Amino acid sequence: MAFATSLSNSASLLQLSSSFHGEALPSSSSSIYYRGIQLTFSNSPFSGDCAKRFVVVSKRLSGFEEVMRIRRERELQTAKSRRPPPLRRGRVSPPLPVPDHIQRPPYVGSSKLPELSSEYQIHDAEGIAHMRAACQLAARVLDYAGTLVRPSVTTNEIDEAVHQMIIDSGAYPSPLGYGGFPKSVCTSVNECMCHGIPDSRQLQDGDIINIDVTVYLNGYHGDTSKTFLCGNVSDSVKRLVKVTEQCLEKGIAVCKDGASFKKIGKRISERAEKYNYGVVERFVGHGVGTVFHSQPIICHHRNDYPGQMVEGQTFTIEPILTIGSIECITWNDNWTTVTADGGPAAQFEHTILITRTGAEILTKC
Repeated sequence: MAFATSLSNSASLLQLSSSFHGEALPSSSSSIYYRGIQLTFSNSPFSGDCAKRFVVVSKRLSGFEEVMRIRRERELQTAKSRRPPPLRRGRVSPPLPVPDHIQRPPYVGSSKLPELSSEYQIHDAEGIAHMRAACQLAARVLDYAGTLVRPSVTTNEIDEAVHQMIIDSGAYPSPLGYGGFPKSVCTSVNECMCHGIPDSRQLQDGDIINIDVTVYLNGYHGDTSKTFLCGNVSDSVKRLVKVTEQCLEKGIAVCKDGASFKKIGKRISERAEKYNYGVVERFVGHGVGTVFHSQPIICHHRNDYPGQMVEGQTFTIEPILTIGSIECITWNDNWTTVTADGGPAAQFEHTILITRTGAEILTKC
């Protein structure tokens, strides 16, 4: 489940917002990207009375990048013409009950959104065993949820099925009651970036849906998500989904003890830029373990934020890519966040464990 935050570099001060609905993370890059072309600006003196002027120097596009730029422009036009009707809020049913014997996270019972914990989630052998168990359950639940995706199924039906599987396993659905979230899973359809609330809307042929599952088992959270295809999805949107999953894989591949967190955003951005997709900056990965959301914050875009990975640490990587704008709008339910231009968005997420030589994907079946 993505965390939203705002970061600012003011005299190297790192400022964190505990809200899921914070402002976008500003890019720390000094370059400006226009249609995938990196632009740098420099002062150039001219002879005579001519004043200094700005000269724009652009990176030369490779043949592949140029092909992808043209393809994306065509896809944007096609997507606009074939775009499904905008999402509308359906009827939201009451929260589902959880048996009394199941252990609940500390935030349950309060509508206040918890603060981002400054506690890094670093585990001993016993903690790692608990994390593996929670994450494996989350992965199995997510796989099961994916089998339910088909036209005419409602996101509320997916929520009910996920809820039942989680409590039958003796676990608690972590989103339920988190800052007042009314459901047991997040279901984000088409232009919804994340935090979609399950409701009475039926899935349509050609939709995509991200299902975000987090379980709380024996005092530990396991967090994962995947974007599924519903029926006959257009080639351009299929490609977005495929590349988003590849971006997650690229981000995980650089992780190991001592590696810089900023490498994750660099690798993800490199892959996304080849296809001229936008990488959403507002929503970030986070530490996860006995606490649902904690340090470190994992930025998926290019950044220069400090910090290094430590063996035994667990956190999520969960990039969101768009075909169009990365700007977003949050509905008045304070959760559902959609792209500002109505274009599709895709997301994938894993919880990983940092090892001496790499990263173990805990939420992989």
